[in-house]
Amino acid sequence: MKRFFKPIEKDGSFKKPTLSSSSSPVKDSEKTTENGSAAETKENNDTTKKEPLKFLTWNANSFLLRIKNNWTEFSKFVENLDPDVIALQEVRMPAAGPKGAPRNPRELKDDTSSSREEKQVVVRALSNPPFKNYNVWWSLSDSKYAGTALFIKECFQPKKVYFSLDQAGSKHEPDGRVIVAEFESFRILNTYVPNNGWKEEESSFQRRRKWDKRMLEFVLRTSDKPLIWCGDLNVSHQDIDVSHPEFFSAAKLNGYVPPNKEDCGQPGFTLSEKTRFGSILKEGKLVDAYRYLHKDKDMERGFSWSGNPVGKYRGKRMRIDYFIVSEKLQERIVACEMHGHGIELEGFYGSDHCPVSLKLSDSSPPSNES
Repeated sequence: MKRFFKPIEKDGSFKKPTLSSSSSPVKDSEKTTENGSAAETKENNDTTKKEPLKFLTWNANSFLLRIKNNWTEFSKFVENLDPDVIALQEVRMPAAGPKGAPRNPRELKDDTSSSREEKQVVVRALSNPPFKNYNVWWSLSDSKYAGTALFIKECFQPKKVYFSLDQAGSKHEPDGRVIVAEFESFRILNTYVPNNGWKEEESSFQRRRKWDKRMLEFVLRTSDKPLIWCGDLNVSHQDIDVSHPEFFSAAKLNGYVPPNKEDCGQPGFTLSEKTRFGSILKEGKLVDAYRYLHKDKDMERGFSWSGNPVGKYRGKRMRIDYFIVSEKLQERIVACEMHGHGIELEGFYGSDHCPVSLKLSDSSPPSNES
């Protein structure tokens, strides 16, 4: 979710994370593994799975800043959770290519001294456990804005990976907001959904309405396989999904009130957004995995975005990061959890969003042996 109350930190000087001596640049989609590591034990065990079963999504609010400031804690979290797939949003790493020329949104920028240094930091971080055992796909914006990444364990090879809701092979969504990985029995969709904004203008309400329309079309068009849709979806579906419904319903920016009452309130909690999101779930035969397991409101661990500890957003929280799955998968939902809590953002690892995880049971049919 867009942070309205705090300016973004500048990427200035920093202390590099303690990493191994291996720092050779590699292509962003290539492996970063080394033979003989202890992490291979888990990877080898994963080969018994036909397809991924454990998933993690997180809006990192600048991947580079997380590496600089929060990498040790986040790495330990990932190592303990051991997800098969990690979906990141708002990575804010610029795409490769000089200004004025076509960019390559699948590769990190490295044509200036500063961008080369930044890329080197990212590559080094991902060349060490637990991330070295994942292949990585990027979809990046031209600038340090938006962008997504998808990490998939090397033992799971997707049939296809594409980067737009139109499923065009070479097309990327503007700002790198989409990555889709197709496996034999399902697709996983990682999205960083555009924020609705506060005003009726081309870059906010209209943009979000168009997105929701295309999202519904995507869901219906790809119904041949079950879908796992995750990411920062920038919407809280019901009152139970925010800590203070009245506060968010009445929220304004600089006193502005949209002419349509359905567009009033906090972006992500307007009636128009909630209605469209509900339609996508209903028409697409999709299930909110977290709410499927957690029927009641949990003021401590029930939200994925938390406001600034200082100011009027203190203690105000929203659930806008999701795992949405096809109804065909709902009986396989074992767990779906939020991994952050508290006004001081414990478990948020420097972001204003906390990670969310999903675990499915194996799809293997039961044995017929008597």
